[in-house]
Amino acid sequence: MRARTALTLGTLGAAAGRVAPALAPHIPSVARGLGLPRRLDLPGAVALTFDDGPHTDGTPAVLEILREHRVAATFFVVGEQVRRTGALIDEIRAAGHAVALHGDRHRTLLRLPARALREDLDRLTDTLGDDTVPAHRAPYGAYTRSAIAEVRRRGWVPLLWSRWGRDWRARATPAGVAAEVTRDLGAGDVLLLHDADDYSAPGSWRTTVAALPAVLDAIAAAGLRTAPVRPEGWAGGSTAGRTSGARPPSR
Repeated sequence: MRARTALTLGTLGAAAGRVAPALAPHIPSVARGLGLPRRLDLPGAVALTFDDGPHTDGTPAVLEILREHRVAATFFVVGEQVRRTGALIDEIRAAGHAVALHGDRHRTLLRLPARALREDLDRLTDTLGDDTVPAHRAPYGAYTRSAIAEVRRRGWVPLLWSRWGRDWRARATPAGVAAEVTRDLGAGDVLLLHDADDYSAPGSWRTTVAALPAVLDAIAAAGLRTAPVRPEGWAGGSTAGRTSGARPPSR
């Protein structure tokens, strides 16, 4: 009986150890313990980031608002969407925004075998080329310890967020998204929004677009500006072994 109990506890402990990193986006102490940055060293600025694109409708609408406000953002893109939307990735870069890594397909890493993860990241880098910031964000922010190790082995930093608008939800409203993502803003915050709805509520990108002007106004009202994610801005996480040849976009 004791042996069976010990085995059960050991199995539960191993499972808990595997999924614990998935709690990092929700529990800052877990993120700190794993060396996963949620914030960046950005004096006087915040990092405005968009996940899941490019999207044929959402991304151009976001780019237009960013252009009107003359601000820079970072797009964590999905390889299959880059290939599907053609020249949109070039438009993002040409507008002066940074491109970072989200995944070739939008799958939770909790169920992705090590070989499948390596193949996914290989295809993503083949699709994006060198003009990419060496920052990676797992789909749903859900890492495993082995996935963190693989990302760092490639010289990338696994970057989470400190503020999010929860704009992927069907019940989200522009006012609610803007209020949530800009609550208690401070320099170095990483803001998470989405410019696509391929992996979330249909049409949710419209909520993001409608919320974006208020988000930018709130950033300015806080005396802050936006800045793209940069390697020199890493803070709060390990950068050991970062040797990536990926380059940040030129300005």
